[in-house]
Amino acid sequence: MKLTVTVNGTPYDVEVEVEPEPLPSLTTFSAKLSQSLHPPTHVKAPAEEHSVLRATISGTVTKVLVAAGDQVEAGATLLMLEAMKMESEITAPAAGTIAEVAVQEGEAVAGGQVLVTWQ
Repeated sequence: MKLTVTVNGTPYDVEVEVEPEPLPSLTTFSAKLSQSLHPPTHVKAPAEEHSVLRATISGTVTKVLVAAGDQVEAGATLLMLEAMKMESEITAPAAGTIAEVAVQEGEAVAGGQVLVTWQ
C-alpha cells in the first residue's frame, strides 16, 4: 500500500506492507468471554443443599413475591426472573416455610446462585 506522509512540511511517498489480521475463531471468542465473566462474590453456601432454591439461569430479579417466614404451597410463584427479555416464574418445588430470600428486586443473579432458603 502506498502512502504519502508529511513530516515538517515535507511530503514523503512510502510503501507499507499490511498483513491481514486473522479472523477470531469461536475458541478465541469463548476464551475472552469466560475471562470477562466473574462469579458473584457475595454468594454464600447453605449448610444443606436440599433446603435451597437456586437460579437455573443468569438474569435479573424483577419481582420478589415472598418474605422470610411466609408459608408457601408447592408450585407457588416465589419471584420473577428476567433473562434475555423474557420473564420466568420461579416457583416453590415443595410446600414449606421460607427461611430467607437471598435476593432483592433489581439484583442480577448468576446461574446456580441461591435465591431462597427453606426451613
